[in-house]
Amino acid sequence: MNPNAPSVLVVDDEAQIRRFLDIALRAEGYRVLQASTAEAGLALAATQAPDLVILDLGLPDREGHEVLAELRQWSAVPVLMLSVRDSEAEKVRALDNGANDYVTKPFGVQEVMARLRALLRDRVLAASREPSPRYEDGHLVIDQVRREVSLDGEALSLTRKEYAVLAALLQHPDRVVSQQQLLREVWGASHVHDTHYLRIVVGRLRQKLHDDPASPRWLKTEPGVGYRFLAKSGGGNQHQGA
Repeated sequence: MNPNAPSVLVVDDEAQIRRFLDIALRAEGYRVLQASTAEAGLALAATQAPDLVILDLGLPDREGHEVLAELRQWSAVPVLMLSVRDSEAEKVRALDNGANDYVTKPFGVQEVMARLRALLRDRVLAASREPSPRYEDGHLVIDQVRREVSLDGEALSLTRKEYAVLAALLQHPDRVVSQQQLLREVWGASHVHDTHYLRIVVGRLRQKLHDDPASPRWLKTEPGVGYRFLAKSGGGNQHQGA
């Protein structure tokens, strides 16, 4: 095992899940740390500084939400939440509390590996590059200095709210941004439950981007949870820091 390979901490009380993830992660070249309780997981996170944490919500000694909240007091390590709870309220709560992504059980190993790679890639990009105020992928150009957006060379006329939502999503490329976070950032804390505002703005954005919600190029809906800006799917040449 390469001692310089990224390390992943798996915190889950189900031995079968830990064993399954251990085999899959090691096969991909990752170093693996394991914990079956919240306290053991927090101790390993503090002493071993993993590159990513896979955290189960249903731990025997503490709720995963509590563990995440404590972890976020002193660490920005990417966290991928796992849970059998598939309600949108649980997903939104986890994302709002600082989780980077959320996968429900049972899950496919390829999906978990893909999301893990995306989170680690975002972390490397953020650490190695100065953020750039410009996104360009060969079709869509977003210039955050001039607050200009163009598609295939044609300037798009966006409202202030449309541009603000697009810019907010661009700050977290390929990651879920919850509806509540977007509403808080764009409309303010008093509007966190006004999801119809957000749906209308995203719908207009899609029309102007000629983006089909059934087969999105840039704006992907996570039903009941939020949205992703598909930077890599949109064209791949990204110049925006994560």
